[in-house]
Amino acid sequence: MIGNKIAEARKKVTISQAQLAERLFISPQAVGKWERGESLPDIITLNRLAEILGVDLNYFSENIQPVLDEIASTDSAVKQTTKFDVNREKKLSWDMSRGNWVDADFSGLKNLQEKFSSSNMQRCKFIGSNLSGLLLKSNNVDTCDFSGSDFSGSRIQNTNLANNHFKDCLLKETEFSGSYICGCDFTGADFTGVVIKSGGIEKSTIAEVVWNHTSFIESYISDIVFEGTLDDCYFENCSFKRVTFQNSMLMNTFLKNKSLKGIRFINCQADRMTYEFLKNGKADLTGITLLTIPADGDL
Repeated sequence: MIGNKIAEARKKVTISQAQLAERLFISPQAVGKWERGESLPDIITLNRLAEILGVDLNYFSENIQPVLDEIASTDSAVKQTTKFDVNREKKLSWDMSRGNWVDADFSGLKNLQEKFSSSNMQRCKFIGSNLSGLLLKSNNVDTCDFSGSDFSGSRIQNTNLANNHFKDCLLKETEFSGSYICGCDFTGADFTGVVIKSGGIEKSTIAEVVWNHTSFIESYISDIVFEGTLDDCYFENCSFKRVTFQNSMLMNTFLKNKSLKGIRFINCQADRMTYEFLKNGKADLTGITLLTIPADGDL
């Protein structure tokens, strides 16, 4: 239980309940309730506890859900008297919204699957974290490191993402809506099924990225270099500025735009359908050749 975890860590660093309470700006009685399992600290307090006790946040996180399940399974009389507090603590435990997070290390965090909205995050670490199904709404995320994290099925809405690292991230089926991405590094990320709409991406690194069924809708795209194979991708009503496709193969990639003059191609190939979309959008086809697909049975 979390109470036992807190007590064990506190005793290892040889501080009393009163001393711990003083450093957390709370009453000693509150610490006593945690250690007896009568209540739970919220996630902000857990982060501070981890710093004071010299442990990783995951020291607590792996035990939060079992504790809540255990409380919920007590007899009906206890359920009635503690229902409000349990629900309140459960919400606070993993609702990390409306926070000001600076230089926090959440690396390895898992099973979040809750909201993390209306927050300011600067220079935070989420390396190797499981953030699948996460909701990021109205956030400012600046110079954070999410390398190797799983964002599958997440929704990132009306959020400013600047100078962040998303190296080798799994972004499958993630939706960026109304969000502005600038100066981020997505090297090695998997963009399968990603949707970027009503926002923008510029001056970001997208080398060695997997592009499969990726959609850009009504987005501003500037100072970006696309490389590798784009398969079944979709660009609709986007604004292009200094966008380059280099050493790329475009397969079933549709560009439905009035003007594609902001795009240049260097050593690229495209199938017939993609080529015709580019020609119809008055793209400069210099640097792109028609990909010849052999007929069935041909070698």
